[in-house]
Amino acid sequence: MNETIREQLYALAEDGYREFSSALVPGCGTMLGVRLPKLRGLAKEIAGAYQSYLAEPCGELFEEVMLRGMVIGCMKCPTEQRLQYIRDFLPLIDNWSVCDSFCCGLKEAKKKPEVYWAFLLPYLHSEQEFAVRFGVVMLLAHFARGAWLPKVLEQLEQVTHTGYYVKMAVGWAVSVCYIQDADFTWDWLQTAGLDAEAKHKALQKIMDSRRVTGENRERIRRLREQEKKA
Repeated sequence: MNETIREQLYALAEDGYREFSSALVPGCGTMLGVRLPKLRGLAKEIAGAYQSYLAEPCGELFEEVMLRGMVIGCMKCPTEQRLQYIRDFLPLIDNWSVCDSFCCGLKEAKKKPEVYWAFLLPYLHSEQEFAVRFGVVMLLAHFARGAWLPKVLEQLEQVTHTGYYVKMAVGWAVSVCYIQDADFTWDWLQTAGLDAEAKHKALQKIMDSRRVTGENRERIRRLREQEKKA
């Protein structure tokens, strides 16, 4: 744990923001209340000397874990080295907020999709809830489009972990696929063996999206009504 960085985090913390954010993130442990843009700014500063920073044990504060993930995402390093840091970081994830921010920060996945696809697939079948969520959120953040989209839906149907945060992520991922390609995802929904809770979340997220209009929206509304009656 780096005491200097911890002092910086305390200096950036806001009590009001902590009270607001901690209520939204069950299982977040001790949260100081540092806004994400400020954490990203600090991460960019640290990234220039990431070796020494990542060589130290990670602190237990919510922001310390979040910051570590941000550094891994934005530092300049060889891909294989970053993948190893990702492997080492995943056991530290114990809430949806750190997981999702970490995934969104791994922008290299869009530049090297084949490498990251092969890397993340095993995590979809992990016994650890947030390891599976990591895999699912990586799919929706970096692969749910174009030629990759059918492959994403194929993988989502094979996710069997029963954890709440996995099911919610699968539903979210399906909704992203629908927004990207409504007809293909609609056809897939007719036969997909999705968990009922994940499917319900997918339909809800689709209906919440302003990007889904007209018949694409109406058929989801009808399907959701059918699901409620079933």
